[in-house]
Amino acid sequence: MITLDILIGTANLGKVTEIKRALNGLPLNLRVITDFPTINSPDECGDTYAANAIIKAQSYSEQTGLWTLADDSGLEVTSLNGLPGVKSARFGGDGLSDADRTNLLLSKLSTVDDNHRSARFVCSMVIATQSGEVINVAHGTCEGSIAKAPSGAEGFGYDPVFIPAGYQTTFAEMPLSLKNTLSHRGKALAATREFLEQLFSRA
Repeated sequence: MITLDILIGTANLGKVTEIKRALNGLPLNLRVITDFPTINSPDECGDTYAANAIIKAQSYSEQTGLWTLADDSGLEVTSLNGLPGVKSARFGGDGLSDADRTNLLLSKLSTVDDNHRSARFVCSMVIATQSGEVINVAHGTCEGSIAKAPSGAEGFGYDPVFIPAGYQTTFAEMPLSLKNTLSHRGKALAATREFLEQLFSRA
């Protein structure tokens, strides 16, 4: 079977780890952004997760000539009217660390009681061919709530404060294998893997 080169269109090492694990065993040669020192990150100017994922996938595929898998995801907090949403990775402005953004989020929820801290993670994941044609868009969501303080050393982003529905621990306290069965990105990756399996079965 032919091996397909696909670029993982993110500089986020946590995402790279999750994607590689979810697609393990498929006839793929997964490339990463650091393989291309001159690559430029596109302006994520879309107003939806899918739009931003498409922008990234098409930009990276056009720059590298490779099929590209890219995602856009965010945290939507009910009591903040859906914020930080599509701006989750840039919440509070450029230059902030994951911990800075998490602390900013907690500060905005400092007066919100336990019964009003519901939130959800959302992910859209896109595959574009080497010519920039979008051939698959997958989505995933995970309902949960925001903890009062960070807990756990695994994961990245807002994982230390997100407690998925039905659990008492944050994503950052869970092993990656469990997180991937529950998370927004895990669900989008499962759908993406199914698409790729069907694609290879027809080859």
